[in-house]
Formats: sequence, C-alpha cells, structure tokens
Amino acid sequence: MKRAELDDLARKHGIGLTRPSPDHDEVPISNETKRKILAALGIDLTPKQSSAGTRAAKSPARKKKKIAKSYLPKFLENSRVWGISLQLYELRSERNWGIGDFEDLSQMVDLVGALGADFIGLNPLHALFGADPSRCSPYEPSNRRQLNPLYIAVDKVPGFLSNAELEGQLETLRRTDFVDYVLVADIKLSALRGLWRLWGKAAQGKPADEQLDFNSFVTAGGDALRLHALFEAISFAMRQRGIDAGWQAWPAEYQDPHGQTAAEFAREHADEVLFHVWLQWLAHRQLMAAADRARSAGLRIGLYLDLAVGEAIDGSATWSERAAYISKATIGSPPDPLAMDGQDWHLAAFHPSMVASGKTSPYRRMVSAAMRYAGAIRIDHAAALRRLFLVPLDSRPCSGAYVSYPQDHLLKILADASADYQCLVIGEDLGNLPEGLQEDLAEARILSYRILSYERAESSFKTADVYPALALACISTHDHQTLAGWWRGADIEIRAGHGIVSPEVTERHIEERKHQRKDLREALEEAGAEPPERLPPKTATEKKLEDLVVSAHRFIAKTPSRLAAVRLADLTGEKRPTNVPGTSDSYPNWKPKLSVSLEDLPAVPLLQRIAKVMREERSEGLEAGRKTKE
Repeated sequence: MKRAELDDLARKHGIGLTRPSPDHDEVPISNETKRKILAALGIDLTPKQSSAGTRAAKSPARKKKKIAKSYLPKFLENSRVWGISLQLYELRSERNWGIGDFEDLSQMVDLVGALGADFIGLNPLHALFGADPSRCSPYEPSNRRQLNPLYIAVDKVPGFLSNAELEGQLETLRRTDFVDYVLVADIKLSALRGLWRLWGKAAQGKPADEQLDFNSFVTAGGDALRLHALFEAISFAMRQRGIDAGWQAWPAEYQDPHGQTAAEFAREHADEVLFHVWLQWLAHRQLMAAADRARSAGLRIGLYLDLAVGEAIDGSATWSERAAYISKATIGSPPDPLAMDGQDWHLAAFHPSMVASGKTSPYRRMVSAAMRYAGAIRIDHAAALRRLFLVPLDSRPCSGAYVSYPQDHLLKILADASADYQCLVIGEDLGNLPEGLQEDLAEARILSYRILSYERAESSFKTADVYPALALACISTHDHQTLAGWWRGADIEIRAGHGIVSPEVTERHIEERKHQRKDLREALEEAGAEPPERLPPKTATEKKLEDLVVSAHRFIAKTPSRLAAVRLADLTGEKRPTNVPGTSDSYPNWKPKLSVSLEDLPAVPLLQRIAKVMREERSEGLEAGRKTKE
C-alpha cells in the first residue's frame, strides 16, 4: 500500500498522523504504527481492501453541532460549594478491617455534613481482581460496572459474629501504615463465605423484602452481573491452580465466556458464582446506604465518584464483552518532559465504533453504574471524549498514535444519563488536550478540573478571579504531594529518587520551585488570602507550614469555581504520597493509610481551621449570588 493510501485510510478511521514530542513539537507517526493501529481497530489491510476503490477522501470540515448539556443543580447557578476528597481505602478507624469501608464512608458523611461541606470525593470504587488483591490500583479495574467487595463492612452484614482470634487479626491490620490487601482479602472473604452459607441456609427466616431486593438486583444486573460473577469464580479457581487471575493467562477453553467450558463451570460451581453475585449485592446496598445518608446529612451533592479511563486488559469487562474493546492496543500517553518515551497505562479502551453504539451503549452502561450512587462523577482523562493515545501491544509508548472517538455522541450520552440521575459531571481536562475541547466541555456544562500548581501563566500563578466558574478547584490530588510536600519539593525528590527524571532535569525543577514558591506567595497576597508575613523555608516543619496551607485553601475558596475540593491528606499533613506516577514496584502505590483515625479527625486543628475558611469564603459567595439574583 502506498503511503498516500495508508495516510488516507488512517485519517478515515480517525488516526492522527502526528503526535507530540517532549519539546511540544508535532512529529509524524511511522507507517508501521499506522498499520498496527489500523489492525488494532480491525481494519483489513489486504490489497483487495486497500485498492483505489476504497481510498478515503479527506473528511469535510466538522460542522459545529449544538452540544448536549449535562445536568447542573439549580442551587449551583448562584452559589459555590465545597467538599472533602479522599481515598476510601486510606481511612483508619477503630472498627474497620485494615481498609476503609462503606461504614467508614457513612461515618465520614456525618463529619463532612457537620463541617458544612456538600460532597465527599472518592477514588474509583470499581471491581478489581478478587482473586489477586495485590492488583490494587483503582485506576486499573477489572470491571467499571461492578463494585470492589473489599469495601464491604463485614461487621455490618446481618448474622456476623466476631471472636477473639479474629479481633486479634483485625487489630494487627488496623495498626499497619499500609493496606495489606492480600491479608485483608483473605480475612474478609473467609468471613463473607461463612455469612453466605448462613444466608443460604436461613432462606425461610430472611425478611421477604430482603429476598425480593436480592432477586430484583440479580434481575437488573442481567448478563453483565452474571458474567462478572462467573469471571470471579473461574479466576479464583485458576489461582488455586497457580495460574494468574487475569483471563489472558487461562487455558484457551476458559477464555470464551460463552463457550461450553465456561457453561459447564457455571453449572458445576453455581453456588460459588452466586456467592460473587451476593458480594455485589452487599456492596451495592452498603454504598447506596452511604449515598442516602449523605442526602439525609444535608450534603447537597453527596457522593462524588471517580471513573477510571479504562479497564485491565485481562479483567472481567474485557472477558465478558470482548467486542466492545480494542484488544491489540492499550491506552497510554505520548512522550512529555516527565516521560521522555511516553507512557503505556496497560488499559483496555472501548472500540471507537462500539463505545456509543446501541440503545444502551457500553459508555452509557458504564457511567450509569456510577451515577446511580452519585451526585457528581469525575471522568478521568476527559480528553478520551474526543481521542485516546493508543499503544500497539508489541510497541514502545513513543510508537503510539491518537485515535478519534465520537465526542458528540458521548457528550449526548453524558447529558442524558446525568439528567436521568440528576448527577453533575466533572471532566479531568489536564495534560495534552485537543484544541477546543475545554470550550466544548464548558458548553456541555461539564465542569473543568483546576489544580492550583497547574494553574500558571508564563511566569506566575493565575489569579483567583480568572478561574472558570464552571469548574472544580483544588490544591492537590492522588497523583500529587500535599501542598506542604510540594513546598518542600518532596515531589521533585521522589521523582529523582525513583529515577523518573534525570539529574539535570531535577536540578532545573529545584530552581523552578524556588521561583514558584515566591510566585505562590504573590498570588495568595493578591487574592487577599492572608499568607503568613514570613514564608516558611523549604525545610520548615509541618506546623510551620500550616498557616500557608490555610492561606492556599482560602485562595481556592475565593475562586469563582462552583466546586472546591479539600483533600483529606492535606488536612492531616500526610508525608507519604498516595501514588507516584511512573513507579510500580518501587513505591507502595495505593496503599498508604492516613496517619489520623476517623474517630480523631474532628479534633485535628488544621481540619477545623480550613473548614472554617471554606465556610466563610464559600458562604460569602452564596450570599453574593442571592443578592445578584434578587
């Protein structure tokens, strides 16, 4: 196939012919990359298919369509609210089993409501790999439509009885500084299997409404729920045989969810499959109870759930709905200054021709699974609404390419679903964005996502008043150090320590941070955010930095952005980051717990100070909005 024909075919199927370089230049992708991405999309490249008769003409300029608008609560038209964001697993409590759970979430709801906040932001709660709990990243889920059973509060399941041996094990798990996912899963699933046996035996004694609710849940879950439970049952069986939990390592006869072997396994292990359905039901009931409690506590938005951008290539979702996903390329990102070769996130992407197809499309089913519990969702990597950077399976990330997605259809799906569930939508619009995407998202009433350290002009921080109104503003996220850690340059040190950047780049970042500290002081002062008279040095203690942390949160609270999120790790002064992008085994990502227990949080002075600041600044905005309306 001639280069011109190959280029035309690539364009026809939405493949970008260039990608960014670390210097922000556009560089051409290779012909090999074009062929591999076309093959991953299922495009036949035989001579017959690529003859002159199939040559694609250049697509006409895309006409501007009216963009569907997502739901926005009426009260947000003239008010600004705030909430607290956290990783559910990081919560410590006197009663949990070494990992934060849905009962801890309900307790947090009460605290957040008492502080005057309107939402709790959470990490993705998607199902991971039950049979391999060491695969603990919430952003590499097995299935985005199902929940993670490790968040079930086992002690709140009817029929649970503790004993001295179990309490001793739990006390050990509670004292650890990192979540021991393997041991937590072992103890929780052992207890839940015992409760499942009791639940099955006590059929006559169960309340009729409980049995009816379970039956309704199973019916509503349909094939998706059944196949996920079957995947989990097979996955556990494979692990017992020393085989990986992911389906791509299974014997070939088990890799077809609709094949004879899977059907026979389902019949022979019907109780085990139903156990995993029951786990999903328990998780659903407990998360729904937390959502109901949020409404009762006066949180006007309630739970704010994060959606991962993709799923594990060998998980439940790709096993049970193979045709909906691209199988020969994974999601990543092009080369940039912090990842000179690019990144491969090893996540499966929806196929662009399938993602929005059908009456209930894969995308609609995925977002609805979160919206039924949430007053807000955040779409991780919102650029995926228009394009994804795909890396062929046998290639380096720098040999990937951008592939277009049906943005208009996806925005319409979000608009319809958000209206049905009365759930507002936030888009993580960070990084390398396609031109005009932020404007399209704003027109669609999808809130922008603004992080303080990223909001810089050429040589200064942006002033508070230029933050967009239709946005969520925050200090930091799970991929960042706390503000105190940023001030000390802990993020620079950890990147250098793990070899993510070169010594030369590290030295440049250290010099840049000196100027950034000064710039931050000026931005806080200009906004009237009351920075301390003498800024603390880089080596300052946590206590010395508290005034600065309070001032930075006042700055965020002063922005016009409708939502402001306060990260719980900033309030408790955590020194261990949640996640260090670019690391895997060298850092315990997604495992650090908070240093303060749930019961002690109300007594944390910094938490009370910042909550007071948020109430003061955000309520002033509310009153101003009411006066303007009048």
